[in-house]
Amino acid sequence: MVLDQASDEALIAAIQGRDVVALELLYERHRVLAYSLALRSLASESDAEDVVQEAFLNVWRAALTYRPERSTARSWILSIVHHRAIDKLRGRKSRVQPVALEEGMNVPDSADVWREVANNLNGEDVRLALQTLPVEQRQTIELAYFQGYTQTQISEMMDVPLGTVKGRMRIGLHKLKTLLEGSTQELAID
Repeated sequence: MVLDQASDEALIAAIQGRDVVALELLYERHRVLAYSLALRSLASESDAEDVVQEAFLNVWRAALTYRPERSTARSWILSIVHHRAIDKLRGRKSRVQPVALEEGMNVPDSADVWREVANNLNGEDVRLALQTLPVEQRQTIELAYFQGYTQTQISEMMDVPLGTVKGRMRIGLHKLKTLLEGSTQELAID
Protein backbone atom coordinates (compact mmCIF):
# COMPACT_ATOMS: atom_id res chain seq x y z
CA MET A 1 0.00 0.00 0.00
CA VAL A 2 1.24 3.48 -0.83
CA LEU A 3 1.33 5.45 2.42
CA ASP A 4 0.52 8.77 0.72
CA GLN A 5 -2.96 7.45 -0.04
CA ALA A 6 -3.44 5.47 3.18
CA SER A 7 -6.19 6.32 5.64
CA ASP A 8 -5.30 7.96 8.94
CA GLU A 9 -6.04 4.70 10.70
CA ALA A 10 -3.66 2.87 8.37
CA LEU A 11 -0.98 5.46 9.08
CA ILE A 12 -1.42 4.98 12.82
CA ALA A 13 -1.15 1.22 12.32
CA ALA A 14 2.14 1.86 10.47
CA ILE A 15 3.28 4.15 13.31
CA GLN A 16 2.55 1.30 15.72
CA GLY A 17 5.13 -0.60 13.69
CA ARG A 18 7.53 2.35 14.19
CA ASP A 19 7.24 3.74 10.65
CA VAL A 20 8.60 7.30 10.78
CA VAL A 21 7.36 8.12 7.28
CA ALA A 22 3.80 7.35 8.41
CA LEU A 23 4.21 9.80 11.29
CA GLU A 24 5.47 12.47 8.90
CA LEU A 25 2.48 11.94 6.62
CA LEU A 26 0.03 12.04 9.52
CA TYR A 27 1.70 15.23 10.74
CA GLU A 28 1.44 16.85 7.30
CA ARG A 29 -2.27 16.00 7.12
CA HIS A 30 -3.20 17.33 10.54
CA ARG A 31 -0.57 19.91 11.50
CA VAL A 32 -2.57 22.96 10.37
CA LEU A 33 -5.73 21.94 12.23
CA ALA A 34 -3.71 20.88 15.29
CA TYR A 35 -1.83 24.18 15.29
CA SER A 36 -5.07 26.17 14.89
CA LEU A 37 -6.61 24.39 17.87
CA ALA A 38 -3.53 24.93 20.02
CA LEU A 39 -3.23 28.58 18.99
CA ARG A 40 -6.89 29.24 19.76
CA SER A 41 -6.45 27.70 23.21
CA LEU A 42 -3.11 29.29 24.08
CA ALA A 43 -3.02 32.58 22.15
CA SER A 44 0.75 32.15 21.74
CA GLU A 45 2.40 31.02 18.53
CA SER A 46 5.45 29.53 20.23
CA ASP A 47 3.36 27.69 22.83
CA ALA A 48 1.07 26.39 20.07
CA GLU A 49 4.08 25.12 18.12
CA ASP A 50 5.41 23.40 21.26
CA VAL A 51 2.04 21.78 21.95
CA VAL A 52 1.74 20.43 18.39
CA GLN A 53 5.26 19.02 18.56
CA GLU A 54 4.54 17.40 21.95
CA ALA A 55 1.23 16.04 20.66
CA PHE A 56 2.77 14.31 17.65
CA LEU A 57 5.56 12.98 19.83
CA ASN A 58 2.79 11.57 21.99
CA VAL A 59 1.16 10.05 18.89
CA TRP A 60 4.48 8.30 18.20
CA ARG A 61 4.84 7.05 21.77
CA ALA A 62 1.20 6.11 22.37
CA ALA A 63 0.19 4.81 18.94
CA LEU A 64 -0.50 1.39 20.44
CA THR A 65 -3.22 2.91 22.64
CA TYR A 66 -5.25 4.16 19.67
CA ARG A 67 -8.56 2.33 19.28
CA PRO A 68 -10.33 2.98 15.94
CA GLU A 69 -13.62 1.70 17.38
CA ARG A 70 -13.60 4.54 19.94
CA SER A 71 -12.79 7.52 17.71
CA THR A 72 -11.41 8.58 14.38
CA ALA A 73 -7.68 9.17 14.13
CA ARG A 74 -8.32 12.87 13.59
CA SER A 75 -10.40 13.11 16.78
CA TRP A 76 -7.76 11.17 18.70
CA ILE A 77 -4.98 13.49 17.53
CA LEU A 78 -7.00 16.62 18.27
CA SER A 79 -7.85 15.34 21.74
CA ILE A 80 -4.13 14.88 22.39
CA VAL A 81 -3.50 18.45 21.20
CA HIS A 82 -6.36 19.72 23.37
CA HIS A 83 -5.04 17.95 26.47
CA ARG A 84 -1.49 19.17 25.84
CA ALA A 85 -2.81 22.74 25.48
CA ILE A 86 -4.69 22.44 28.77
CA ASP A 87 -1.52 21.13 30.43
CA LYS A 88 0.38 24.13 29.05
CA LEU A 89 -2.27 26.53 30.37
CA ARG A 90 -2.20 24.91 33.80
CA GLY A 91 1.57 25.13 33.78
CA ARG A 92 1.36 28.87 33.11
CA LYS A 93 -1.02 29.42 36.01
CA SER A 94 0.67 27.23 38.57
CA ARG A 95 4.33 27.71 37.74
CA VAL A 96 5.83 29.59 40.63
CA GLN A 97 9.23 31.10 40.10
CA PRO A 98 11.66 30.12 42.84
CA VAL A 99 12.69 33.05 45.02
CA ALA A 100 14.69 33.49 48.18
CA LEU A 101 12.58 32.83 51.26
CA GLU A 102 12.98 36.37 52.55
CA GLU A 103 11.88 38.02 49.27
CA GLY A 104 8.34 39.28 49.33
CA MET A 105 7.93 39.02 53.08
CA ASN A 106 7.60 42.82 53.32
CA VAL A 107 5.20 43.14 50.38
CA PRO A 108 1.91 41.65 51.59
CA ASP A 109 -1.05 41.51 49.25
CA SER A 110 -4.34 42.85 50.57
CA ALA A 111 -5.95 39.48 49.74
CA ASP A 112 -3.14 37.57 51.49
CA VAL A 113 -4.43 35.53 54.43
CA TRP A 114 -0.98 35.62 55.95
CA ARG A 115 -0.65 39.41 55.85
CA GLU A 116 -0.51 39.98 59.57
CA VAL A 117 1.71 36.95 60.08
CA ALA A 118 4.13 38.06 57.36
CA ASN A 119 4.47 41.50 58.94
CA ASN A 120 5.86 39.92 62.09
CA LEU A 121 7.89 37.05 60.66
CA ASN A 122 11.28 36.72 59.14
CA GLY A 123 12.76 33.98 56.96
CA GLU A 124 14.32 32.28 59.96
CA ASP A 125 10.90 31.80 61.60
CA VAL A 126 9.58 30.13 58.45
CA ARG A 127 12.66 27.91 58.10
CA LEU A 128 12.39 26.80 61.73
CA ALA A 129 8.68 26.09 61.36
CA LEU A 130 9.32 24.06 58.20
CA GLN A 131 11.91 21.96 60.00
CA THR A 132 9.31 20.85 62.55
CA LEU A 133 7.09 19.29 59.85
CA PRO A 134 7.33 15.60 58.97
CA VAL A 135 9.77 15.07 56.08
CA GLU A 136 7.10 14.24 53.48
CA GLN A 137 5.03 17.32 54.28
CA ARG A 138 8.08 19.60 54.31
CA GLN A 139 9.39 18.25 51.00
CA THR A 140 5.97 18.59 49.37
CA ILE A 141 5.60 22.22 50.49
CA GLU A 142 9.17 23.09 49.48
CA LEU A 143 8.71 21.55 46.02
CA ALA A 144 5.46 23.46 45.49
CA TYR A 145 6.22 26.85 46.98
CA PHE A 146 9.97 27.25 46.66
CA GLN A 147 10.72 25.25 43.50
CA GLY A 148 7.53 25.93 41.57
CA TYR A 149 6.31 22.39 40.85
CA THR A 150 2.61 21.60 40.40
CA GLN A 151 0.91 19.03 42.59
CA THR A 152 0.79 16.63 39.63
CA GLN A 153 4.53 17.02 39.05
CA ILE A 154 5.20 16.47 42.77
CA SER A 155 3.05 13.35 42.67
CA GLU A 156 5.17 11.96 39.84
CA MET A 157 8.47 13.02 41.42
CA MET A 158 7.64 11.52 44.82
CA ASP A 159 5.90 8.49 43.27
CA VAL A 160 2.74 8.94 45.36
CA PRO A 161 -0.92 9.45 44.39
CA LEU A 162 -2.07 13.01 43.71
CA GLY A 163 -4.47 12.81 46.65
CA THR A 164 -1.55 12.07 48.97
CA VAL A 165 0.27 15.16 47.74
CA LYS A 166 -2.84 17.29 48.27
CA GLY A 167 -3.31 15.87 51.76
CA ARG A 168 0.33 16.47 52.71
CA MET A 169 0.08 20.06 51.47
CA ARG A 170 -3.17 20.74 53.33
CA ILE A 171 -2.01 19.22 56.61
CA GLY A 172 1.50 20.69 56.35
CA LEU A 173 0.22 24.19 55.59
CA HIS A 174 -2.26 23.97 58.46
CA LYS A 175 0.58 22.98 60.82
CA LEU A 176 2.74 25.82 59.48
CA LYS A 177 -0.06 28.31 59.99
CA THR A 178 -0.52 27.17 63.57
CA LEU A 179 3.22 27.30 64.27
CA LEU A 180 3.69 30.69 62.65
CA GLU A 181 0.64 32.20 64.35
CA GLY A 182 2.21 31.05 67.62
CA SER A 183 5.43 32.83 66.63
CA THR A 184 3.63 36.12 66.06
CA GLN A 185 1.83 35.83 69.40
CA GLU A 186 5.20 35.30 71.11
CA LEU A 187 6.51 38.43 69.34
CA ALA A 188 3.51 40.43 70.56
CA ILE A 189 4.10 39.26 74.16
CA ASP A 190 7.80 40.18 74.07
